[in-house]
Amino acid sequence: ILELPETFSNPKTAMLVREMVKEGAVEQLRKCFAARMEFGTAGLRAAMGPGVSRMNDLTIIQTTQGLCRYLERCFADLKERGVVIGFDARQHTASGGSSEHFAALAAAVFVGRGVPVHLFSVFTPTPYVPFTVSHLGLCAGIMVTASHNPKQDNGYKVYWENGAQIIPPHDRGISEAIEEDLLPWPESWDTDSASQSPLLKDPYQDIHREYMQSIQQHCLHRCKHTHSHMHSTSFDLRPPCAVEEQKDPDPDFPTVEYPNPEEGAGVLNLSFALADKEGASVVLANDPDADRLAMAEKQPSGEWKVFSGNELGALLGWWLFQCWKQRHLQGEPSASVKDVYMLASTVSSKILRAIALKEGFHFEETLTGFKWMGNRAKQLLDQGKTVLFAFEEAIGYMCSPAVLDKDGVSAAAIAGEMVSYLSSSNSVSQQLSAIYDQYGYHITKNSYFICHEQETIRRLFERLRNYSGENSYPTECQGFPITGVRDLTTGYDSSQTDHKAILPTSKSSQMITFTFANGGVATLRTSGTEPKIKYYTELCAAPGDSDVNQLKAELNKLVDAIVEDFFQPQKNNLTPQPE
Repeated sequence: ILELPETFSNPKTAMLVREMVKEGAVEQLRKCFAARMEFGTAGLRAAMGPGVSRMNDLTIIQTTQGLCRYLERCFADLKERGVVIGFDARQHTASGGSSEHFAALAAAVFVGRGVPVHLFSVFTPTPYVPFTVSHLGLCAGIMVTASHNPKQDNGYKVYWENGAQIIPPHDRGISEAIEEDLLPWPESWDTDSASQSPLLKDPYQDIHREYMQSIQQHCLHRCKHTHSHMHSTSFDLRPPCAVEEQKDPDPDFPTVEYPNPEEGAGVLNLSFALADKEGASVVLANDPDADRLAMAEKQPSGEWKVFSGNELGALLGWWLFQCWKQRHLQGEPSASVKDVYMLASTVSSKILRAIALKEGFHFEETLTGFKWMGNRAKQLLDQGKTVLFAFEEAIGYMCSPAVLDKDGVSAAAIAGEMVSYLSSSNSVSQQLSAIYDQYGYHITKNSYFICHEQETIRRLFERLRNYSGENSYPTECQGFPITGVRDLTTGYDSSQTDHKAILPTSKSSQMITFTFANGGVATLRTSGTEPKIKYYTELCAAPGDSDVNQLKAELNKLVDAIVEDFFQPQKNNLTPQPE
């Protein structure tokens, strides 16, 4: 354990450690101190509290010192360009930790090294940080947030100079720089001096105005809808009806067990109640740091339909292409359709591919996570291409190249405009059906199993790689013929002539995709942040094949076969996703 002088430590975390020692809480101490948090492409995410495996003053300082050292090596002009730091509303009373305090400590580290810092003075949506990096030409950005994680957690996300989340080799470089010097520099604790430094600026007013102006250019059409912030963070649309109990930041998230709109109807009950009262037909909901968006629509039956991430991706992709076509027809300078691109992660619906094939623009898949889509979008933009849209099934949407990350704020504005446009002729649900009628139905079913045993997970995936002998994958699954296998852990892809995958591979995570003769696709992968084995399945039908019930029944049979044969939940003691 790193011994620090009294003046260099947080008295609350120090007291928590003393209490654990006094009580003989060996297991608790082991969890806090046995292993240091690993810095990866997602930065850090862990519970707040004492110890090197937790988010606290010391680990924030150590991480920021490593990041600062790495940036000094990468950018000769770091002291001219600087960095931006934002934070959400999280706080942990017992350990004295909070996102705002962690952001102030990170700022003190950089200011102490003579680096200009644009530190937001108030809670800000996560998308404001990558926007600021790009807009001001900074070297990097930091967002202190755990997004929609449980209230005790916090996180530390890093953006590179291109405005996208970091990808290899920067994660490894930063991680190594952190380990090089774990002793805090004296000035790193001095938030008071840093707050008075001329190197520290508050960008909020300017960035808020510039951000709004940048997304207004996507507004072509000027519905009443209800909006929930899940306790956190324009277009010329009618003001939404805000959910009173959720519109202001609250680190305790008192109205929901998990502040994640991806969980569906269970976390949207307050929104539905307000919408029913106000006569609103659509609900839009952001997660606490406003980088994700969920949408629901009231059906003629009075029930609420929550659109899946894939369904909302289909709607927004369709809408943004319609808007691009309208600008093109109106003679506005715009790219040829062959220079237009849309992106999606490999576990998301292939509906954009179907639209692209019919409309003539390009569709590309990336690895899971917006870090890959943001970096690929930047490459395409630098080549003079137009990137209209990118999405992932976990309700993440990039509707404007001004932010090269998922952005729930601009997505909400653009979804609101789409709803307003459709309200004169169609419901959103009817438009979704029209998209599937035109481009082919894409039925999806995603879920997960909880598994805390790494050996079980390894054995499950190794069985699939050696199914009927060494290095042999399954050729069928309970009567469903398999026509292709891609393994992004080993780099194998049966569809390529050399059997080598095109997408980047990683031995540190498990991910296998099976393509079936009936048009089904299934991906099995481990989660990088949770003890889960996830599966993503989709049945893609040709345009005109509109027997939705038959398609759903076919997909359900396929999923049941995959669960029984590939996961073997009873044998492997796997816990299914809670209902």
